[in-house]
Amino acid sequence: QVQLVESGGGLVQAGGSLRLSCAASGRTFSTYDMGWSRQAPGKEREFVATTSWSHGSVYYTTYADAVKGRFTIFRDNAKNTVYLQMNSLKSEDAAIYYCNAVEDGTVYWGQGTQVTVSS
Repeated sequence: QVQLVESGGGLVQAGGSLRLSCAASGRTFSTYDMGWSRQAPGKEREFVATTSWSHGSVYYTTYADAVKGRFTIFRDNAKNTVYLQMNSLKSEDAAIYYCNAVEDGTVYWGQGTQVTVSS
């Protein structure tokens, strides 16, 4: 069982930045695929970014087209934490952001953190 706790959400002006954090339990965090998704009111949850373990210390990152060049996902394996750095925020980025982890084919989700963008 992997437990995930997100933090870092809040209110930010359009054009501003926020960094989300997701702390995970588990002894083998470095091998988890970790990701972020979001869900805006009235919309389905959508993929934002993921960092996937390949081998050793090699990870691959992927991004949704809507956030490429503005968001960066990165991880600190020593802290069992994955981050989402969000720059140049737009009103359409407002949503609840969820962290997820994949361990041995099982997907775990955090409780979400709210991001509000004011124009």
